[in-house]
Amino acid sequence: MVSSVDNAVINASILKTMSKRARKWFLFWGLIFAVVLVRGLLPWIIVWGTNPALGPIGALTASFSNDPRIISAIQLSAPILFMGGGVFLLFLFLHWLFLEEKHYGLPTEKFFYHKGVWFYAIVSIILCLIVWFGIALNSFIAFGAVVGSTIFFITHGFKQNAEAAEEKLLGKKLSSNSALSDLSKLFYLEIIDASFSVDGVLGAFAFTLSVPLILIGNGLGALVVRDITVHNIDNVKKYVYLKNGAMYSILFLGLIMISEGFGMDMPQWLSPAITFIVIGFFFWKSAKELKNSKRTVSAM
Repeated sequence: MVSSVDNAVINASILKTMSKRARKWFLFWGLIFAVVLVRGLLPWIIVWGTNPALGPIGALTASFSNDPRIISAIQLSAPILFMGGGVFLLFLFLHWLFLEEKHYGLPTEKFFYHKGVWFYAIVSIILCLIVWFGIALNSFIAFGAVVGSTIFFITHGFKQNAEAAEEKLLGKKLSSNSALSDLSKLFYLEIIDASFSVDGVLGAFAFTLSVPLILIGNGLGALVVRDITVHNIDNVKKYVYLKNGAMYSILFLGLIMISEGFGMDMPQWLSPAITFIVIGFFFWKSAKELKNSKRTVSAM
């Protein structure tokens, strides 16, 4: 639930450019995808994929029991999933830092934005280094990093297509192209949510082995995030630095996931604590900016 805070802010920044119909799609069909296909199937896929001898039925039975094999399955699969999700989130942050227009919340952001040409070189070098060190530990860890980067560039392409379609639609009423643009963004949102889901599902196993409890907890988290985001887009937009906070939180979450992918033992409280601190700081900064703006308007 805590990591859903920055997920909600990212969702709002994209949803505000979509039609009301598309927002309803995101709330209903996106919820089905997030709960059933991601949070619902991921525990079962983890158990089955790391224990293929169990078979699909045996893995499903083990997932809904206190079978000790679940612990072994999570331990085997967690580094690979963490690496893929971590690389995706790290690249997502770097793309925002180097290439996306933003309200500058920190002085360094303007510097990196003016060095945007270095984005592809930097992420390529980072991927090479992660793969090089990952191969030394486990080839599947290195493969997870490649999968994470691949998913990022695929979804980035969809997002670019959506933005290009929007520019063509300015001043026009072309429902088919509009639907294409919204669908591209919906796909992008679901991939981001899936990356957050990896951390949420794996983190839940640290507290309980009961898959039903994990499904309920993560399902409620997905529902709350979508409902709050869809119905409070305008309020979120008023706090101009919230997205900055979300992206920095994503940076730290990505680095933590990559560290765990390499086998480092990170404390469970670290990610929630960073999220609260970072989001809280930029919320305070946004509220201060909003207050100053209102004073300026009233003075005029």
